[in-house]
Amino acid sequence: MTSQQPQQPTPPTAPLPPAAQAALQRLELRLNYPTDLYRALTRHQVASERTAQLSARMDRRDLTAAEFGAFEYAQDVMRETRIELAAAERLDLIGASA
Repeated sequence: MTSQQPQQPTPPTAPLPPAAQAALQRLELRLNYPTDLYRALTRHQVASERTAQLSARMDRRDLTAAEFGAFEYAQDVMRETRIELAAAERLDLIGASA
């Protein structure tokens, strides 16, 4: 005869902190997508953040010539990476649709 032990209920787990969730998402992307797709996504995210930063300064009309050049470059990067992600049919990764 085998005795079966009663199963203990699984204790509820707390949600992960936002930093841990972001780290898991980055790890999942690294593991599940080809390097060129991951690189395009990362470049797009960085360029998007830089564009947002410079846009806030542009609203106050105090961009230097170098900052304006950086703003244009970031927009170019976003355009290029959007084309790459569209070709891979993965615009969903940047929250865009076709």
